[in-house]
Amino acid sequence: MTDKNERVQGPKDQTAPQGKEAKVQTEAVSRTGSTSKAADMAAGVGKKSVVSIFLLVTILYVSLNLRAPLIGVGPVIDSIRVGLGLSGTELGVLFTLPVLCFGVFAPFAPQLLRVQSPERIVFVSLIVLTLGIALRSVLGTFGLFVGTFFLGLAISVVMVILPGLIKRHFPVNAGTMMGLYSTALSGGAAMAAGVAVPLEQWFGGWEYSLGIWAVPALLAVVIWVPQLKVRTDLEMPRAGTGPRLYRSWLAWQVTFFMGLQSAVAYCVFGWLPLILIERGLTAAEAGYLLAALMTLQLSTSISGPWLATRGRDQRLMIFIFMMLVLVGLMGMLIGPIKVIYAWSAIFGLGFGGMFSVAMALLVLRSPTPQVAASLSGMAQGVGYVIAAMAPLIVGVLHEYTGDWNAVIVFMAFLIICATWSGLLAGRARLVA
Repeated sequence: MTDKNERVQGPKDQTAPQGKEAKVQTEAVSRTGSTSKAADMAAGVGKKSVVSIFLLVTILYVSLNLRAPLIGVGPVIDSIRVGLGLSGTELGVLFTLPVLCFGVFAPFAPQLLRVQSPERIVFVSLIVLTLGIALRSVLGTFGLFVGTFFLGLAISVVMVILPGLIKRHFPVNAGTMMGLYSTALSGGAAMAAGVAVPLEQWFGGWEYSLGIWAVPALLAVVIWVPQLKVRTDLEMPRAGTGPRLYRSWLAWQVTFFMGLQSAVAYCVFGWLPLILIERGLTAAEAGYLLAALMTLQLSTSISGPWLATRGRDQRLMIFIFMMLVLVGLMGMLIGPIKVIYAWSAIFGLGFGGMFSVAMALLVLRSPTPQVAASLSGMAQGVGYVIAAMAPLIVGVLHEYTGDWNAVIVFMAFLIICATWSGLLAGRARLVA
C-alpha cells in the first residue's frame, strides 16, 4: 500500500522527474496535501463551532421559558386571590405546587436518559410546558392548579437535562456556560415580573396575563426541533451501577444549598409582591420592583460563577452573596419604604449571584457529565422538596398569625441555613 508521495514519484523510468525537479515537485505535492488536510480540518472545526453556537443559543432561549410562567403569578396574585376566592393556605399550595413537582420528578429525569435521548426528552417536556401554561388560564380554579402541575412537571425535567448537555458540549467552559444559563433563567423571570400587571390591565384579566406565555413556549418547541437530529449520549449507567450520590456528604451539601436558596427564591417570587402591597405599594409598583431586582440580578447571574472560580474555592463569594440577600430582603420587609429600591438593588445583586453559583456547583463539583446529570437530579429533586415547603409555611404563618412578623423571622432563618450549607458546598472538592 502506498501513500500519495509514493504514487506521485512512481518507478524510476524515463518519464519520472530527476534531481532537483523531482525534489521540488515532491515538496510541492506534499505542501498541497498538507494544505488540503488543514483546510478540511479548519472546515470541520468551523462547522462544529457553528453547531455549538446554535445549540447554546437554543438552550438559552429554552431557559428563558423556565421561570417566566412561574414568576408572572406573583404580581397578579391579589387578582387571582380575589377572582377565585382563594385563602392564604390555598395560595401557599399554588406557590408550592410547581416547586414540589421539581422535587418529586427531578430525580427520575436522569433515568429517562437510559431509554431516550436528552434532545427528545426536552422536546416532549416543552410541549407539556406549553399545554400546562394554556390550561392554567382556563377552567377556573381546577385549570389553575392542574395547569400549574403540568408546567411544574415539564420544567423539572428540562432543568435536570440541560446541565448534563452543557457539561457534555462545553466541558472546558462549563462554569461560564452555567452562568449564561442561569442568566437566561433570570432574564425570563425579570421580563415576566415587569409585564404581568400591564398585560393584565391591557387584556382585562389575570388569565390572559398568565396565558400569553404559551406563545414563547410554543416557539421554544419549534426552535428545538433541529436538535432532534442529534442524539447526545450521556452514557448513563445501568440501574444500580451509577454514582451513589446519596452516600456522598458533599452531594448532600450541594443539595441543601440548592434547596435552601431556592426556598428563599420562591418565597420572594410568590409572596413579596403581596407583602409590598400591604406595605403601601400598588400591584403595578410591586411588579415593577420585582422586575427591577430581577433585572439587576442579571449582572451577578453572569458574573457570579466567574467570580466564584477566581479563587481557591467558592466560599468567599457565596458568603458575600448570601449577606447581600439577607440585608436586602430584610430592608424590603421592614426597612424604610422610601428607599425600597435601594434595598431591592442590594437583594438583586446577592440573589443573582446566589442562584448562579448554586447552579454552577452542579458542574463544578462533578468530575464527569454523568455525575453532573445525577447530581443535578438529586440537588433539584431533594432540594426542591425542601424548597416547596417554604411558600406553604409562609402562607400558613400569615393566615394564622394575621401579620408578617413570623414570616420575616422564618425567611431570615432560611437565609442563614442556606449560607451554612453553601459554605460547605463551596469547598474545592469533587463528588467521588
